[in-house]
Amino acid sequence: MSRRLLALLVVLPLLAARPHPAGLQTTEFAGLIERLSESGGFFNSDNLVSNETSYLHVLGAFRALGVRGGAFLGVGPEQGFSYIAEIRPEIAFLIDIRRDNLLFHLLLKAMFSTARNRMEYLCLLYGRSPPPDLPLWTELELATLLDYLDRTPVSSALHLHNHVELMAQVSRYGVPLTAEDRETLRRFHDEFASAGLDLRYSSRNRPPRFAFPTVRRLYLETDLEGNEASYLATEDRWRTVRALHRADRIVPVVGDLAGPKAVKAIGAYLREANLTVSAFYLSNVESYLFRYGTFPSFAENVHALPMGSASVLVRSWFGRGARLPSSPPGHFSTQLVQPVDRFLALTAQPDSVTYWMLVNDAVDLRTPTPAGSRRPPASRPAIR
Repeated sequence: MSRRLLALLVVLPLLAARPHPAGLQTTEFAGLIERLSESGGFFNSDNLVSNETSYLHVLGAFRALGVRGGAFLGVGPEQGFSYIAEIRPEIAFLIDIRRDNLLFHLLLKAMFSTARNRMEYLCLLYGRSPPPDLPLWTELELATLLDYLDRTPVSSALHLHNHVELMAQVSRYGVPLTAEDRETLRRFHDEFASAGLDLRYSSRNRPPRFAFPTVRRLYLETDLEGNEASYLATEDRWRTVRALHRADRIVPVVGDLAGPKAVKAIGAYLREANLTVSAFYLSNVESYLFRYGTFPSFAENVHALPMGSASVLVRSWFGRGARLPSSPPGHFSTQLVQPVDRFLALTAQPDSVTYWMLVNDAVDLRTPTPAGSRRPPASRPAIR
């Protein structure tokens, strides 16, 4: 046997075993979810929509710092889609401790697989009949699309028909679903149809907080330059997310950010695929990790991820009544960006770190520099 043939026989199995982020088959998609996920946990919210009005304020920093491509990691519902539309990663992993969040992303994936444009996507999500001249709505402004939803009543029969069709699509993704899973997805979809664009973030066993934004406001939020920049702001941004969904490259994962498996398993997958993390969106999850004493485990997980020179962490600060000097007026939240090299340095000894230290080690979103200019520290007791 020639050396060339022998070498080929050795290399072929390695190539077959290597993850291929350019696209996955259905069985590979479900298998990857199973490979990366760990046991689910509890949080007292369905978290169908965000409550972070400042979420787009980081986009200018992404551009200035060169946050682009690679792999996106993030928590929560569809807020990550807007970061994906900006960063245009090769693959994205949406991590949440709740299995319900994974289920919801499968339903959204089915909508992206089905919809021809933003208008049809929104009609599928909110249970409205699409306009008869649907192609003509493709390049219209987002406000016009939302106005159509506001003045179009729910079509109960069409909503039920669409849900059945979407669930058939979800079943084809290969993720096993229980009867309870299907009931959960029906309930989630019904909430969007009944509340419409007035849907807000809510917590279980707590009264509604009307300071939380409606999903309408979230869709229409802008970056710090005043540009609408959500994933629904333009057809191009929405199609960026749709293309990744259709290629099975937006992968929902059940996992605790401080857990023993999910984050490290994602890191191992990315190393095999020769990809680095471009951005890791954390919302305010770290505040709970400090509260529960599990932050050191999370820091260990982040240290295990393959990072690049421009990799960043994105946080949301709610402040418990305290505002940062940089907190934007009129917003319930403040968005923060930290270069990952700073996080790795600060957490070399994670037991010595406080949440307040992390919050204050952020780039100035209005004038970010590649070196990562820092915000001046604020005087406030450390949050442990």
